[in-house]
Amino acid sequence: MRIKQNIFALSICLAALAAAGCGKQKGTVLGKAPSGEPQAVLAVREGITPPNLTLRGAVVEKCPTAGCWFLIADRTGALKVDTKSAGFVVTAIPLQREVTVSGKIVYEGSEPVLEATGLRY
Repeated sequence: MRIKQNIFALSICLAALAAAGCGKQKGTVLGKAPSGEPQAVLAVREGITPPNLTLRGAVVEKCPTAGCWFLIADRTGALKVDTKSAGFVVTAIPLQREVTVSGKIVYEGSEPVLEATGLRY
């Protein structure tokens, strides 16, 4: 009888641990956690995305001194991401690391730039 109680208690604990881990994305978050379905860089360049959006891709270049901007690339192209207004830098993120970043599209001249609000890597 005691063994059955221990097995039951153990199974309850394991179920609680499994449920607590479900739905949580792993990784480090800088700023506000990105949310929403990732858009393609090409869609941003063509102007067919909402102004607030999420991108997923690799860090292919970054500010060499302060880490205040980086280029994100997916299979459709690359886009500059500015992190200054979000209050974080990307100096610790290695090149070619997959990231998810959210923010607002702004323009530097005619070039779209994502003004980041948050990033997960």
